[in-house]
This record gives sequence, C-alpha cells and structure tokens, in this order.
Amino acid sequence: MEGLPFLPGNNFRDPTKWKHHRSHTLNYKNGYSIPGRPEVGIGGEPIVYNQLSEQELDDLANYSPTLTYGQAKQAPPEDFVPGHVAWDKKVLRFNAYFKQTVHESPDEYFRVRPVDIFYYLEDDSISVVEPHVENSGMPQGKLIKRQRLPKNDQGDNWHWKDLNNGINVTFYGKIFRIVNCDQFTTNFLESEGLDVNPGENLPSDPYIDRRKEKAALRTYTTASAFDAKKQFLELDRKVLRLYVVWDDTNQMFGEMRPFVIHYYLVDDTLEVREVHNANDGRDPFPVLIGRHKVPKNRYNVESSFPAVVMELSDHEIKQYYTPKDFKIGETVTVYGRRFLVYDCDNFTKAFYYQNFGITDFNTVDVQEKVKNLPKMEIPPYNNFGSLEDSLQSCLSLIPQPPKKDFIKMLENDHKVLRFEATMDSVRPEDRGRRFIVSYRLADDMMTIYEPPVRNSGIIGGKFLERTRVAKPGCAPGQPVFYGPQDFYIGAVIDVFKHRFVITNADEYVLKYMEDHSAQFPAETVQTLRERLTTRPMETVKGGPMKVMRSPGDLEILVKQVRAQLKKIAITDKARVDTMFLRYNKDRTGYIGGDDMRAMCRSLQLPVDDDVINELVRQCTSNPEGKISLEDFRRFIECS
Repeated sequence: MEGLPFLPGNNFRDPTKWKHHRSHTLNYKNGYSIPGRPEVGIGGEPIVYNQLSEQELDDLANYSPTLTYGQAKQAPPEDFVPGHVAWDKKVLRFNAYFKQTVHESPDEYFRVRPVDIFYYLEDDSISVVEPHVENSGMPQGKLIKRQRLPKNDQGDNWHWKDLNNGINVTFYGKIFRIVNCDQFTTNFLESEGLDVNPGENLPSDPYIDRRKEKAALRTYTTASAFDAKKQFLELDRKVLRLYVVWDDTNQMFGEMRPFVIHYYLVDDTLEVREVHNANDGRDPFPVLIGRHKVPKNRYNVESSFPAVVMELSDHEIKQYYTPKDFKIGETVTVYGRRFLVYDCDNFTKAFYYQNFGITDFNTVDVQEKVKNLPKMEIPPYNNFGSLEDSLQSCLSLIPQPPKKDFIKMLENDHKVLRFEATMDSVRPEDRGRRFIVSYRLADDMMTIYEPPVRNSGIIGGKFLERTRVAKPGCAPGQPVFYGPQDFYIGAVIDVFKHRFVITNADEYVLKYMEDHSAQFPAETVQTLRERLTTRPMETVKGGPMKVMRSPGDLEILVKQVRAQLKKIAITDKARVDTMFLRYNKDRTGYIGGDDMRAMCRSLQLPVDDDVINELVRQCTSNPEGKISLEDFRRFIECS
C-alpha cells in the first residue's frame, strides 16, 4: 500500500491479521490508570525498541549507498489497470439447490431442483440458472437474470465474501442451499484469505428415486419367435376386414349402425370406418376411429397416473387387441362402444383357418325389422281457396307457393281461346242469355263475360272471375279440370252448377286447333271448321270476336253507345269537340269509320264491325261514310 494515494479502492485489509484491538500504554489497577513499564507491554510481552547506540545511529544516518554501489535506477511506474478490466470474464460458480413444495399430490411433497449460481467479479452481479432436463414438464433455464441482488433492507448487496459452501442464501425470498463450487472459485476464495467449507452432496428427489425403483422392477418378456422385420416383410399390405354393427339401442333414439373394422397385420393397428347409405342424414365422415393400436381397457391404469398432462404409453397399457379377440357372433368393446362382429371377407376367413384352425363362419343376421312408419293422410278438400294452395299447408309447416309450369306459361303467353255460349237453364228468363267464354292456355283458367243487354233486367259484365273449373262428378281431392279439348260446338260446360252450351268460336280457335291437331280430336276441329266456314268473317288474331246479331239487338247496342256519348257531352261539351279533333289528323273536317272505331275503343265501348257501320250510317248521310263535326254533334245531342 506504500506509495498509493489515500483514495477509495486503494486501501486493502490485511487478510492475515487476526488481532484488531488498539495498543495502549496505560494499565488499570484498583480503578486507577497507571503507566505501564516500558520494558513490558500488554499481556507481559516485551515492547520492542531500538537497541542501537547513538554512534551507530549517526553512522547509519550519514551512510550513502550510492558511494559504494552507484546511483540506483528508479523502477518504472506500473500501468494502472481498472477493476472492470482486471476482473473481466472472471466468474465464480457455485452449485446449489432449492426445494419446491408440491400441493395436492399423493406421491410427492416437494421437489429438489438443482441450480447454478454465477457471481461476476466484474460488477458484483449474480445470476441463477437451472440446467435443462429433457421431458421434465417444468419451465427451466434462467431463474434470475444477471443483476445485483439485495441482501437486506439496509441497501447492502450480496458479495463474494458472503458466499461459501454449506450455507443458505436468500434471493428475492427464495432460499438456495450452496453445496459445492468449482476449482477456480475455491482458489480465488482461498487466495483472498477465506476458508472454503467442505462441499456437500446434492440431495436426491424422493419422487425420482421412487420412479427409478419402479423402472428397475419392470421386466419385459419378448417371445422368441417375434421378429418385427419378419412381420413387416410377410404381413405388409395384409388387412383383416370385419363387418360389425354398433349396438346403441339401449340409448334414447339409438339404433344399429353398420361399420367395418380394418385390422392391419403389419403393425397390429386397427381402424373403424362407418358405412354410409344414401340419404341417411349423417355427416360424411368415413373414419370413426383412426388407425392405431387399440387397448382392450384403456382405463385400467393406476389412479395416480397424470392423464391430464401425459398420454398412455406401453408402460401403462397392459393388453392390446389382437386377431384372436375378434370372432363372428361375439361383441368387442372399443373405447366404450360395443361392436358385434357378424361377418368377414374371404381373406379374413382364410387367415383364421390357417392360423387358428377356425372353420365356423356362420353369419349373424343383424337386419332390423322394418318399422311401419305412419303415413300422412291428407284431409279432404274444404273448397276454400285453390286445391294446390290448401295442399301446401299439409305438406310443410311453412306453406310454400305451388310450383308452376313456367315452360307452358312461356310458350302459351297471351294465347286465349274465346267461345260464344248460351246458358242452358229451366228458367225462361235465362234461356236467351249469351256469354263469352275465354280460356287461357298459359294456366288453364277461364273467364265468363256477359255482354250487357238494355232493358233485359239482368246486369251484364263479368260473370266468372279467372279460375280453373273442375268437371262435375270428380272427387274433391282429385279434381279433373276442363281443358281446351273439352270446348267444341255443342259442348256442354258445367261451371259451378251452371250449364253453358258452346254455340260459336273465334277464328283464332280454329287456327290454333289446326296448328296443334295432335292435341285435339278430329271431330272437334271439324265442328269448328263447319261452323266458321258457313259464315265467313274477317277476324284478326287476338281481336274482338264477331257474332251474328239480330236487327233488334244491333239497334239496342247502337242506342247504348249513343247514350254513353251523350253522358260525356252533358258533363263536358268541350270534350266532344276535343275527341273529334283528336281523330281529325289530316284537318279535313271529317272522320271515317276507323276513327269512330278507335274512339269507341278508347271509351271502352263495343267496336264490332256491325255496330260501327250502324253508327256511321245513323251519324251521316254521306255515301263515302265521312262524318263532319256538325253531324257528330247532332248525332250525340239527338240520342
């Protein structure tokens, strides 16, 4: 320490010093302090003092070694080395352990976990590392990162002087027992004047010792004829196929479900595959149990086995299924499911015959008796709504609209067959009533319209809404509706207890029947052809139907048309001139018969040719049929 400045870090304690009291020259006797003898020190030891004489002391003071040996060379000063450089990569290593308490385990109460304590001399930091043990099931590695660890609440940190063999150290509330250290640590501590305690043995874990004892007691006996390589070469791609059923009838809604067990002879594994039928309503999962070695009783293990964190291995499983365990007519239990073996394939039968001498392969009948399922009875039709709509409420809980024949609707769109009919009734007032029957080919519905007749006492107009009409005498639940083949000259149509006789038809009806002669009887087409050819008429496809009228009927229709026009003139006289000028497009002051027809059509009045011709004749005396505005006004006002 000589020559060093008195600064922190430059003073060292003498490790060999064992007396640390201060020396004194006073003694106490009878309570008084008296000076001690200079010859004798404390405890009777003589006080060492200089024995040289004054002359010798003077000679030594004046003695100069340089005159004899010459001037001595001054030693060069040593370079200063900082502490973090001098102690870099110098680490003390201690072997220790700590005990971890185990709760709720009947086999162990604590575990002994060995650790390594590393003390870094560079900055007095400490790290605690637990060595990795394979398949330990515990997180291991660095328990405490490298840092200065607090020793107490006064701010002191653990120092290498506090570490030794056979002591307990507490790091963050966890007690570590130091049992040993390496040779470098031993040499360092002894060089610093510390006595290193003898090392201790690491205590053993009682649970690990018990497992080792059990493992030592296990013995395994292997058949002398067993050869895995031979089994692979001879039995590869050879599979036993067993037909089984899963008997689940003891459960609610249980049934007998067919399965197939494949037993692979190459490695004694098996799989269970489900047999699906068409529309069986089950998910299309083919494999119920995947291919693996199946134990006979996987629950026959010790109660202390940690099944939560570990899987069963060959040490826990006592027996696995073998081909001897499968026989036709017997039941095997695989993971709690009972499978009845009722048949097998030819290869399986040959295998059992060659290896086990079994010749009885009687198939077990597992077919269940077909249950008589209740049939749904459709209630009788109650005549409310259509039959199709009422039937949908019986077929499903949420009624769906009845399906329509869209192909038929597209092919026959806007195709209507119109007939003239008279009512066949016992009442005299109904015998002369005439009707127009319209049959739509798109949906087989018909409408009946009665032209209004003045002073007849019967309100004309729509007689029957668009509907399908069933033939009389058919069952309500299976109605037969009228078709286009049922309409011909002289046919009687019974519509809701009203009888109509077909007396005439439109030329479009004849043309349609001739184009589709394969769908109609020849007699029906012939009657229409005879009726229409005897009275030639100029008709337009889809136009109004022309019928024969008596003079009295024609006069009545003309009067009705004039009455409708007069009502328009009374309510709005300017409208009469507006209608006339609208159809006087060439501004000649005259309109013709076609313009009169268009005017009546816009007012929804009869537009038959005989009616229009009579209107033009009564309206003007012009031989060319030209109607002036004055003639048109006079015709309306005189009506």
